[in-house]
Amino acid sequence: MSQVLRTGDRLKTRRGGRSLDSSRDLALREAALAVLAEVGYDRLTMDAVAARARAGKTTIYRRWPGKAELVVDALSNLKGDHDIPDTGSLRQDLYAIAQAMTSPENHIGALTVGIVNALARDAELRRVFREKFIVPRTAGFRIVFERAVARGEMPAGRDLDLLARLFPALGLQQLVMSGEFLDAGSARYLMDEVVYPLATAPATDTHNAATTVEGTPP
Repeated sequence: MSQVLRTGDRLKTRRGGRSLDSSRDLALREAALAVLAEVGYDRLTMDAVAARARAGKTTIYRRWPGKAELVVDALSNLKGDHDIPDTGSLRQDLYAIAQAMTSPENHIGALTVGIVNALARDAELRRVFREKFIVPRTAGFRIVFERAVARGEMPAGRDLDLLARLFPALGLQQLVMSGEFLDAGSARYLMDEVVYPLATAPATDTHNAATTVEGTPP
């Protein structure tokens, strides 16, 4: 029977452990995304977000230590929690992830393009984006692969973290190179032709493939 787990519950407290009004969190996130869409990440300021939300900057800083944390949290909440499929089949689990990650509600258009452009220049943004946005999503892939190893669908000893980063990296490349998101068909094709074969191939095959790519015959 198919089951799902949900990644990450939203915290109801912020810095210092104090309870905060979650409705203000929503208004501040919406304001941050509106400003991001208008001026981009580099020109986004806490003053502009505070003015848009009709709030004081101290209200923002009680929740987020800086604009990187605010923007990444706003994007994460916009995309929502991600379900981790458990169909009993690696291929079907990968299909389910592909479907979820390419659903219309997960497309955030110019917002993602704008922040991707800033990632190349801003080390703090890269750190926060990796820790708060990428890692929680690749964790779902890792769980799927761990279950596949336990079922015998994948050989033991694989670099599961590397495999977990593969599909998000391919999707990001598509976005950067073309300005377009993967659609459901393209995502399923990548799962079939790249992710699944690499995950399930015998270890000797993946070693031979790697040495051949490097130019050294196996």
